[in-house]
Amino acid sequence: MRIIALPRILPFALLALAGCSTPPPEPAPAPQPVKPVVTPAPAPAVQGDWIDWPIAPGTWTYRKDDRGSLALFGEVGRDATFIIRCNQSRRQLFLSRAGSVGEGATMVLRATAGEASYPAANSGGQPTYAAVSLSPADIMMDRIAYSRGRFAVETTGLPSIALPAWPEFSRVVEDCRR
Repeated sequence: MRIIALPRILPFALLALAGCSTPPPEPAPAPQPVKPVVTPAPAPAVQGDWIDWPIAPGTWTYRKDDRGSLALFGEVGRDATFIIRCNQSRRQLFLSRAGSVGEGATMVLRATAGEASYPAANSGGQPTYAAVSLSPADIMMDRIAYSRGRFAVETTGLPSIALPAWPEFSRVVEDCRR
């Protein structure tokens, strides 16, 4: 048996002969492929000695406001990865890193000359940051200032990061000591 392809108009002609005045509905368009939502992959967990970790991408920015001074570290056009703020009226430093933590969390700061651990809590703002409150005279601030090019921040439940020890960090500490 041989199959013969009929022209597309033939079905409409047959409908007209059968007494139907409206052509059948056009077939539904083929579904378009759904574009998957692309979420960035989480940064790989750092391994080995903290001094060998890659420096987090970004740059430091220093500024002053009504409460005192602050330095923010991160990529341009994105929320800061890390912030050091001096609350001048309270003579208090706040170190904050992006993310939220649970009850009993700690933030460990590592520098060439040593490390220190502090209780960390969520800052309560949006976006969320885990923060510690320190005295400007805390020895760890000097250790970070004189660290060999970098310091590390390890916070319970969040990826560890290595940050460059640039002058903006130390400038905020010095502002708070005056």
